Amino acid sequence: MKFVTAIAAALLLACAQPSRGAAAAQQHTETAIFAGGCFWCEESAFDEVPGVIKVVSGYTGGAQPNPSYEEVSGGGTGHRESVQVTFDPAKVSYEKLLDIFWHNVDFKDPGGQFCDRGSQYRGAIFYSGEAQRRAAQGSREAMQKRFGEIATDLLPASRFWPAEEYHQQYHKKNPLRYNLYRFNCGRDARLKQLWSER
Repeated sequence: MKFVTAIAAALLLACAQPSRGAAAAQQHTETAIFAGGCFWCEESAFDEVPGVIKVVSGYTGGAQPNPSYEEVSGGGTGHRESVQVTFDPAKVSYEKLLDIFWHNVDFKDPGGQFCDRGSQYRGAIFYSGEAQRRAAQGSREAMQKRFGEIATDLLPASRFWPAEEYHQQYHKKNPLRYNLYRFNCGRDARLKQLWSER
């Protein structure tokens, strides 16, 4: 009877606690935050990357709590349209995400990104911790060596505010509008021009 009771207690304890695998998976996720103009376009750049778990459009870099799209896009909040990328570093490295970021922004533009103008659309890498700071700095220096002066900012991460639900996964919810915006904004043409220069 004591043996059966011990087994039952062990089973109850095992069921009450998360599995080691689940705990390990939680411990091995990291987040990266990038600003590259329109967050719809940044979201689509990271969305299908193997190892990326989730991409959220939002706002960061300013002091105003819980800003709205209208407030941020109008300027004056200090926030930038950004994306928060949750990823598994065992499957995709932060350095790989940095490479994807550089290939999807106009790193020469200090006044915004493509057709979106203003500080709220300036490109930036928001690093979390010393390892990300070193990796981001190294990648920025490599870009400078290859392309000359780089306008993209390198900043410590601050609180990230998710954007309104209708902005999330916009490229999938509204593909026609998304593609029309992207084309009219000249994003892909400018990216092709930048990377064909070197």
